[in-house]
Amino acid sequence: MPDESRITAHYSRGDLLKRLNAALRDDGVDPFRPDIEALAPYDQFHGRGLEATQEMAESLAIAATDHLLDVGSGIGGPARYLVRRFSCRITGIDLTPEFCEVARHLSGLLQMEDAVRFEVGNALAMPFADATFDGAYSMNVSMNIADKPALYREIRRVLKPGAWLMLSEIAKGPGAGMDYPTPWARTAEASFLATPEDTLRALEQAGFEVMHQRDTREKTLAFGARSKAMVERGEKPPHRAVQLIHGDIAKEAMANTARGLAEQRIIPIEILGRKR
Repeated sequence: MPDESRITAHYSRGDLLKRLNAALRDDGVDPFRPDIEALAPYDQFHGRGLEATQEMAESLAIAATDHLLDVGSGIGGPARYLVRRFSCRITGIDLTPEFCEVARHLSGLLQMEDAVRFEVGNALAMPFADATFDGAYSMNVSMNIADKPALYREIRRVLKPGAWLMLSEIAKGPGAGMDYPTPWARTAEASFLATPEDTLRALEQAGFEVMHQRDTREKTLAFGARSKAMVERGEKPPHRAVQLIHGDIAKEAMANTARGLAEQRIIPIEILGRKR
């Protein structure tokens, strides 16, 4: 894994909350009184945004008594959505301090601070006891982690026996290597893509039984086409998190990602596993 400071520098410029508040005002939203729907274009920092989070929620059996783990929680959009939908508890962990600060701020505005909390930390050495969580999910995170087997072992450690893990990741496709920057890395040195086959193998070797897997490339391409059509009509696209986070490199990063998808250099995948 590259130096942690290189990763946090890619995601953090120091004025995220100020930029988010300005974006909300531009949308006609009071930044001190947002709701989950108003935040969704910005706080769902993963492929297909809220659409992907909703699909994930529909595929999981989550009880109000569950305590879940969000690995790479960003500014907390998926966690807040799941808390509202299922009345569960969620703990998020993220390497970027600014993300956690903004996540806590937004959760406080939505009066969710008792149900969802965010901690700064490394997913390879999480500050949680063994068998703490009833389930875990991670959305577009492992691309920054070279030692994926260690990541899966660490997630397994903090899960209760029989608990589930949902991964939504960008995998290495059969096409040529990626062009950079991308939303997850400014250069190839900070990008660690694994094939779907290697991901499945690593999960099984870490002690997970794979229950379900799917390739979401066609869904992602369709989402991109709908978003492009909205922009051409003069409307705002449903997913604006990359622009919020990355500013000046966002346009190039998104173009490189779109080209990578079209040429099968990358394949978005979802995998549901269960701790043996």
